[in-house]
Amino acid sequence: MAELGIAGYPGLAVDAREVLRAGPSYTVPTLEELRAEVGSGPLALIVGADAFLGLPTWHRWRELPLLAHIVVVARPGTAFDGAMPPALASEWARRHRATPDALRAAPAGAIVRVDITPRPISASAIRAALARGDRAAVRGLLPAAVMAYIERNRLYRPGQDAT
Repeated sequence: MAELGIAGYPGLAVDAREVLRAGPSYTVPTLEELRAEVGSGPLALIVGADAFLGLPTWHRWRELPLLAHIVVVARPGTAFDGAMPPALASEWARRHRATPDALRAAPAGAIVRVDITPRPISASAIRAALARGDRAAVRGLLPAAVMAYIERNRLYRPGQDAT
């Protein structure tokens, strides 16, 4: 479904390495593999503000900026300013850059906040609506090809587990 979802966007690709990896999957080893593939070109890890605030709980989280830039996007219901754990606030103070232009200047190391208009949607809510049979609730939230796949394969139907 991910491949169907990005089909109309040149330059995007689905990378299944974390799904195919045996055992637990962690971001740092994935970024190490990607860094080996892209060499010294810029690499960015895009995370929601909620995930960013939880970085200190991630495996080897302090290595993330050594491998990629971190791009933080707004998430509904996540208070960002002043809510950082102290260790993360220290990294923010050292690495924060005011504009995304910093992402082109180096292969990794910057933290950039990108403000977007957040949409209060989630994959869980979409699956739950489909499982209730409420197709109207997800109209416009999924690419047509993905919705057609879901319908064709009878996924997320009423009475099925939506998780």
